[in-house]
Amino acid sequence: MKKPNVIVILTDDQGYGDLGCMGATDLQTPHLDALAQDGIRFTSMYSASPVCSPSRAALLTGRYPGNAGVRAILAGHRRASGLTPEVPTLATALRQMGYATGLCGKWHLGLRPECRPNANGFDEFSGFLAGCLDYYSHIFYYGMADGGADPTHDLWENDTEVYANGEYLTERITRKSVDFIQRHREDPFFLYVAYNAPHYPMHAPARYLDRFPDLPWDRRITAAMLSAVDDGVGEIVGKLRELGLLEDTILYFQSDNGPSRESRNWLDGTEDPYYGGTTGRFSGHKFSLFEGGIRVPAILAWGKQIAPRVVDRPHCAIDLFPTVLEACGGDPDARQTDGMSMMDLIRGAGERTHDFLFWEMEEQTAVRHGDYKLVLNGRLNENEEPRAPVFLSDLRVDPGEKNNLADAMPQLCKELTDAALAWRRGIEATWEKNFARNYSLTR
Repeated sequence: MKKPNVIVILTDDQGYGDLGCMGATDLQTPHLDALAQDGIRFTSMYSASPVCSPSRAALLTGRYPGNAGVRAILAGHRRASGLTPEVPTLATALRQMGYATGLCGKWHLGLRPECRPNANGFDEFSGFLAGCLDYYSHIFYYGMADGGADPTHDLWENDTEVYANGEYLTERITRKSVDFIQRHREDPFFLYVAYNAPHYPMHAPARYLDRFPDLPWDRRITAAMLSAVDDGVGEIVGKLRELGLLEDTILYFQSDNGPSRESRNWLDGTEDPYYGGTTGRFSGHKFSLFEGGIRVPAILAWGKQIAPRVVDRPHCAIDLFPTVLEACGGDPDARQTDGMSMMDLIRGAGERTHDFLFWEMEEQTAVRHGDYKLVLNGRLNENEEPRAPVFLSDLRVDPGEKNNLADAMPQLCKELTDAALAWRRGIEATWEKNFARNYSLTR
């Protein structure tokens, strides 16, 4: 049997409600909606973190961020550490199985030589290494206002710095992705397409803005940026169809975390929250362990291998690694992961889910068990005080986490608190033993 190709498409700070098939009525994502129509649309898919670097490390390694060696947003200077080869990525595993491996777009998992894509399983890398950059000049500005970092140009082909001033980054990522598919049409390939839209700075050409003339300005720019991404997905799917590869290609799409409320999204000096992204009915945004920060839009398509349907039981991005590995003929049990293969779900042979799912972000810790979700020291937004020391919700009847059941259900609250804290102690111990040393600049 021919090994399937694998394409993973990731967006950046796209909210749960920022997709047509997830309920948005004011923006247009016809190509992603078509994938959802033909595949599995997950309505309870979780990122493993509410911020970008840890969520990306988890997706690529199948491990919780603390077990992958990346627990926070990583710096963008060229001494920054991050993911290292001691934690194998999906690219590493598939390359060992004869796959050509490529990354087009955002890395944000470290800039030291040992932390770059080519040292972590990717044969080819075309994109940028830091967390955000100007969409036209490809310069990383974050931190310059407070003297934390000088502006740095950040566009690469493998380990060679290249310059493409004026090329809109979303379109460049698409172009490079389509080229990779064309060149590797005879090989089994793994392609990671990591769009940085709609992460700030909020940039989009007029041809995309003109599609949404009646939207408020902040929502209009988000819609335009996502429209460019959706066009790119259409080009990628079109190339697969043209080459006769669509039926033999696993296509997985998700956002890395919830939408940003950061005032720095705008360039107008107005220090108010950004309102362009939406979490739908959920509370919290990027950085929060409430649902709006970690529940993300997600789609899995694989030709006729998948019966189109909606899946509402909880899954997590850490499940992608073992799922793809099994689909490609590998043995997920031979790999050290925290994820669970979804191949039974794909085959229609049942649906296994995690008994517990866990998250951590600075002082916040969370656990989901069945329909219940507990958040310790949870914040709705990055700059707010914790909402409550302990917040317990029944997501079946209260998906927006509006009502705190901690006082009404003390025994369950204690059991879930104990489970969350025990997991967090394990993460801390693993971190100190295996990864803390990677972040010493004197190393």
